[in-house]
Amino acid sequence: MLCPRRCGADRSIQRGVCGADAQVRVAKIMLHQWEEPFISGTRGSGTVFFSGCNLGCVYCQNHEIRDGGIGDVYDVAALADAYLKLQQDGAHNINLVSAAPYVSDVAESLRLAKAQGLTIPVVYNSSGYECVEAIRSLDGLVDIYLPDYKYITPLLAQKFSNAPDYAEIASPAITEMHRQVGDLVLDETGIAKRGLVVRHLILPGCADDSRKVLDEIVRILPLTTHISLMSQYTPQVYTTEFPLNRKITQREYDRVISYALSLGLHNILLQTRDSAKSIFTPQFTEQI
Repeated sequence: MLCPRRCGADRSIQRGVCGADAQVRVAKIMLHQWEEPFISGTRGSGTVFFSGCNLGCVYCQNHEIRDGGIGDVYDVAALADAYLKLQQDGAHNINLVSAAPYVSDVAESLRLAKAQGLTIPVVYNSSGYECVEAIRSLDGLVDIYLPDYKYITPLLAQKFSNAPDYAEIASPAITEMHRQVGDLVLDETGIAKRGLVVRHLILPGCADDSRKVLDEIVRILPLTTHISLMSQYTPQVYTTEFPLNRKITQREYDRVISYALSLGLHNILLQTRDSAKSIFTPQFTEQI
């Protein structure tokens, strides 16, 4: 019952819809250089990729770990040790990617790590499809929220992520994130130390829905909110169905940028279209 699916699985005997069982499984731990510049900085973001996901988007670049079967088992103490090791290695922050299936254990591991000397910011890197109650359980433990806001149109959310209720779930979750941490704040070197950044990946043929996403962001959040408009959509070998079988065009990207500006949003992060490459996707078959 940790996520909006509320599948009711007894994970001691079966996997949930997210693919997770009762144990925390981590697919990869790394210093990640390919997040937003104020997250990765010069030394990298100390990223923990959790295995499993409650969305299972058809275009997922991390599909190897989406089903929850890849990775090593970590208990709470081992997670805390991993965060502290990343801090020792120079990471600007601890970046928890797709932690929703394990949010209770993650909260406990953060409390333990902070008690043992974790001082760098904690980033919660999320699909946006989260229960408000789960986000509330992280209050005071997370410094930076980095959620997606993927769709407004239920038909697209159903077709691409099997979650027609995506928008009605994401809006209150992201509102709660902003309540906890406020707008993005950078330190004197330009590295994020606190706040909310909302990501939106523009999908080919879906610019109209992207405009609706921006409308909703303006409705629920202040115009000072930092928005990361991503052009990096990359077709995968299994995304052969139209319109996901191509990259977005420059015209599609420009339309969304222009609309964001027309709404009064001004803290907008942009990407060059050469970001749409598989080279930016971590390889999960390597040893952790």
